[in-house]
Amino acid sequence: MKLNEGFLNSMQEAMTVLRTRGPAEATEVIQRALRGETAGAANETVWHDKLPGPIPFPFAEAKTKEAAPYTARDAGIDVEDRGHFGTHAYSNAAGSRQYRLYVPAGAAGEPLPLIVMLHGCTQDADDFAAGTQMNALAESHRCLVAYPVQPRRANPSKCWNWFKPDDQHRERGEPSLIAGITREIIAAHNVDSARVYVAGMSAGGAMAAIMIAEYPELYAAAGIHSGLAARCAQDVPSALAAMKGGKRSKAQRASTDAPQRPVIVFHGDADATVHISNAMHIVNGFDVQVDVCSEARRTDAGRRGCTVARLVSGDGIDAELWTIHGAAHAWAGGNAGGSYTDPAGPDASAEMLRFFLEHPQRR
Repeated sequence: MKLNEGFLNSMQEAMTVLRTRGPAEATEVIQRALRGETAGAANETVWHDKLPGPIPFPFAEAKTKEAAPYTARDAGIDVEDRGHFGTHAYSNAAGSRQYRLYVPAGAAGEPLPLIVMLHGCTQDADDFAAGTQMNALAESHRCLVAYPVQPRRANPSKCWNWFKPDDQHRERGEPSLIAGITREIIAAHNVDSARVYVAGMSAGGAMAAIMIAEYPELYAAAGIHSGLAARCAQDVPSALAAMKGGKRSKAQRASTDAPQRPVIVFHGDADATVHISNAMHIVNGFDVQVDVCSEARRTDAGRRGCTVARLVSGDGIDAELWTIHGAAHAWAGGNAGGSYTDPAGPDASAEMLRFFLEHPQRR
């Protein structure tokens, strides 16, 4: 499919429908566009002159409204008052990116783990930190947390460009910027180089999959929430098809690498933005089931159940796949102070950190 005017108009219409009518109706517009049907009406969105425009990622509720019991993590909203949450900038030949870095109080002693958190579309570092509450966990578990920021100049919807070939490979484009930020923090702080991790949500999750595939010597493990496998798309049409769970071509299947390091994956089985089949693609190389917890977990009143599969690859690399029942496109167990969160879900942040600390880099 060419990115002709009709297709672009359809994408513009989808963005308008998302804002005015909801994700289900917007998805119908996308499906019509993928079938080659033109938009019924174009909106007034201004598209970037070089990029394919603000791809509809994610199509989801602006914020999950469900109430959830107060948790210990909610008490960490003002955690920045104890540690330090500063703003920094990094540049290389691929460009420049700002990032926020949380350093826990009294971090001058032993080497600490580092977690690099990649936000989703329309989000920023502060929003993602508020929603995941990873800083509060970092304070209690003695970790540094970095939040690279994707600016509008790089993508009008602030999505990491996981679907662009120039941003899918080692030492090129956005992967080189994220890796550069990681290395800069390691050089400037007392970081345990065997405990450096990368995690992300949605477009950030897709980029985290690329980072663990391209930099296995840098990151010990990855956490991917509502994301997609590395290099499962090469442009906007293939990105949209992958997000909807469409059948992948032989070339796309061949270009998708199984992670070479441990990975923990979270995905809602009611996600209408990124189909849950993408979670299976991420752990495709983990074909030996060690233990499958088939019963619903977290069945407390007002909490979502989930199914957890613990997997291992033929090379002995661990993975976990968390399927969250009834959950849409949102960070499980997240705080309602951030966007795209589901407070009723299991605590993805705590489980990611637990998984990370169980899996230091194998030298």
